[in-house]
Amino acid sequence: MRQLAAIVLAAGDGTRLKSRFPKALHRVCGQPMLIHILRVLNSLQVARTTVVVGYEEQEIRAYLRDNSHVEFCRQPERRGTGHATQLGMAGLSDWSGDVLVVNGDTPLIRYETLAHLVNRHNYIEADATLLTCEVDNPEGYGRVLRRDDNSVLSIVEHRDANKYERMIREVNAGFYCFYAEPLREALAAVTPHNVQGEYYLTDVIKIMVDTGRRVEAVVTDDATEILGVNSRLQLAVAEKILRRRILDRHMLAGVTILDPDTTYIDEDVEIGRDTIIRPHTILQGACRIGENCRVGPHAHLVDVEVGNVARLEDCVLRNRRVPDNYRLLSADEPEGTEPL
Repeated sequence: MRQLAAIVLAAGDGTRLKSRFPKALHRVCGQPMLIHILRVLNSLQVARTTVVVGYEEQEIRAYLRDNSHVEFCRQPERRGTGHATQLGMAGLSDWSGDVLVVNGDTPLIRYETLAHLVNRHNYIEADATLLTCEVDNPEGYGRVLRRDDNSVLSIVEHRDANKYERMIREVNAGFYCFYAEPLREALAAVTPHNVQGEYYLTDVIKIMVDTGRRVEAVVTDDATEILGVNSRLQLAVAEKILRRRILDRHMLAGVTILDPDTTYIDEDVEIGRDTIIRPHTILQGACRIGENCRVGPHAHLVDVEVGNVARLEDCVLRNRRVPDNYRLLSADEPEGTEPL
């Protein structure tokens, strides 16, 4: 298997988020979207990671200052995903392996999905392999066009698609694995689409097909993974989906969560088995909860370390260490009451 580099497209200004902060730093379940992506890439053992920055780039650089393995590339003007990838590849001028291109606003992508994409790309010795998904409502997504033999022909953006192409439900997920040299050749042939001089990365697929390169697709059946966050509404949707994944993970590991609909647990929280989380509980930051604890109802903990067999109710705690067997009960409940 060839070595793998990655380019993360994170230059977006988040216009529809109505925010002064760069889009990639908006948080989902306690971590910026960009961090969710970088963690997946780290799990893939990516050898080099280049983050393309632009809007409020200093904030992204400052946030990632302790990530010495991350390289940065500046996109001074928003001229499309193709242009951003060109800049990223310029920083990888000596790279001869594979290149994974991902968006910095897709925090729900799973390690397993990208690992399958990369492994399939290598197994079939493709020049480009893209991730696709069949969705019920393809509005806004680029459509994947295929030949009669089912091979990939091209990607047509939604705004450029005719009425027949818009009926296609297989969409481009925005994750690509390329062999470096064919990618460089195709990027050099991409031309701007509009008066803004935007270059589309999707054009690379058609160029590769037309020049005889092997282009394949891997289909994911989970449409939630490809959700791109472009508005506060989509941010809330991503938060809800990831929160449920986190809750499920803890329950499968031996934690009882009595009411998932009113329980909020950040990505980095750790909880010991046989602990019961009661309704209206919020666990944020780097909380560490021991075994056989009772937390809640109405408990809000931020960066709190809790020992074993502790019981916390109706409280707000920050940056605290709670010892084993500690009791902090609601005022109206007798000390001897048996916990649920």
